[in-house]
Amino acid sequence: MVLEQFKKIKDNTMIKNICCIGAGYVGGPTMAVIAQKCPHIKVTVVDLNEKRIAAWNDKDVNNIPIYEPGLSDVVAEARGRNLFFSTEVDKAIDEADMIFISVNTPTKTYGVGKGMAADLKYIELCARQIARVAKNDKIVVEKSTLPVRTASAIKDILDNTGNGVQFQILSNPEFLAEGTAVEDLFAPDRVLIGGDTTPEGQKAIQQLVDIYANWVPNDKILTTNVWSSELSKLTANAFLAQRVSSINALSELCEKTGADVNEVAKAIGLDSRIGPKFLKASVGFGGSCFQKDILNLVYIAKSYGLNEVADYWEQVVIMNDHQKRRFAKNIIKTLYNTVSGKKIAFLGWAFKKDTNDTRESAAIFVADDLLSEQATVTVYDPKVDSAQIQFDLNYLETRSEEANNKGVQTVDNAYDACKDAHAIAVLTEWDEFKTYDWQKIYDNMLKPAFVFDGRNILNKEELEKIGFIYQGIGSR
Repeated sequence: MVLEQFKKIKDNTMIKNICCIGAGYVGGPTMAVIAQKCPHIKVTVVDLNEKRIAAWNDKDVNNIPIYEPGLSDVVAEARGRNLFFSTEVDKAIDEADMIFISVNTPTKTYGVGKGMAADLKYIELCARQIARVAKNDKIVVEKSTLPVRTASAIKDILDNTGNGVQFQILSNPEFLAEGTAVEDLFAPDRVLIGGDTTPEGQKAIQQLVDIYANWVPNDKILTTNVWSSELSKLTANAFLAQRVSSINALSELCEKTGADVNEVAKAIGLDSRIGPKFLKASVGFGGSCFQKDILNLVYIAKSYGLNEVADYWEQVVIMNDHQKRRFAKNIIKTLYNTVSGKKIAFLGWAFKKDTNDTRESAAIFVADDLLSEQATVTVYDPKVDSAQIQFDLNYLETRSEEANNKGVQTVDNAYDACKDAHAIAVLTEWDEFKTYDWQKIYDNMLKPAFVFDGRNILNKEELEKIGFIYQGIGSR
């Protein structure tokens, strides 16, 4: 019966050729899973970045540019069968029935909306390229996270080609958590698809529904109008980030009063109205989405004159920045009010475990503050290389590239990172950090030996028994 249903879905799926513009953290994994689950559909991921495409096509699938548990296996199964990675953007657009736009939408660093609004220049370039190349009707799917009403701008560009090609614009935001992206794609909480309420729009929605229905239950596929879909993505990330900043705000209060933030989080998380997720105190959230999407939401609210709404959401980011800065300040204060010339070992640079993504990682800003105090920083992260670490620091433009190169060293293992260090800062919750020989680490550090656990993953009692001076987040 299941096989018959699957065959029916396959036969009714009108889309035979998909193109995805953008081979990054959303486009690559999403298209790999679609290709694996829909072997009857040709999926081509295109990008102008030749180095990135070459990495996706590397003979050793373990060298693909994105580290996500399980992703290399998915790519290995589908690549070369119906999954292809290419720099031939025009060719892929021309052949596709459905085009996903999955390019970067960073926060603007210039002009109106600087520091808050999403920079949509790459989205517009994609729309203009599609308009120039397309010779037959296309469904264009927004996969990038976009401000509400962006679809109308895309449609304006596409509908004014003058060549008679008809376009339908859909919004299909991703809700992936890095580190569990493949799992999230295999069994999503929901798939959200927004489109026009016209008969043509509803037909386009159904065609995308049919693709996901190959493996996602129908009750997990939600259809809305395009504006609700666009806004839902920003809102989801804002709510999740709000919970992180809320518990982090309480962590500082716990440190002052003698309460334990872990115990507080457990107590409130048992309330079914609140729940336990995203209530783990830490040095702060990072990643490509939370801060960018909240600032975008703030900008949209301000553009409509909703200043109180904007102020409310902006406080989430302010609290997160404060948490990162106070972590660095606490290291300086605890090390006798100076870290000049002192070696601080960083365990972790990625913004969370099980990913090599470093965007907005707390480690970047903690390191930046310590370098400004003339500390030397030695970093070990199992998936982040020295080139990325230097890029992250240079991007801040706090000091010269030469100064960053001199102040930060990257090593291949944690024991070398911690040797002769005055203190250890745990910035990423990699599971391997909990399994180390901490007695060996202690023996090779300068004394007194400090551990600042920015993720609350280590055993305080065991470390203090060894001789460490341990400080976590949200407890004395």
